[in-house]
Amino acid sequence: MDKTRIDKWLWAARFYKTRSLATDACDGNKVKVNDANVKPAKEVKIGDHVRFSAGWFDWEVEVLAISDKRGSAAIAQTLYRETEASSAGRAAESERRRKFTEPAAEIHARPTKRDRRTLDKWRGN
Repeated sequence: MDKTRIDKWLWAARFYKTRSLATDACDGNKVKVNDANVKPAKEVKIGDHVRFSAGWFDWEVEVLAISDKRGSAAIAQTLYRETEASSAGRAAESERRRKFTEPAAEIHARPTKRDRRTLDKWRGN
């Protein structure tokens, strides 16, 4: 097999939990192959550069192998290679999200739902 649909490949590479989510991402112009917006039926081949949004970050990967069947995570990781820029950007975003503080955690802010439950438990309600 030397080609497969982009939605099948994204699903097989475990970037999306279901194939319909991968199809929706393609329909929503969140997937680009070689810097061109694609539809779910676009065939992807080895050597293509794929850029897409999955979760909280934009991924940029190079296709190393083709598969239209979803396998284990170890097998899925052999299907692509993430670019250096994408890897560095994902690490920076992860660090930013780790250091993010809840806006309600400020001194004069309202308590969060979790804070209210803790206070109620402490008060014996």
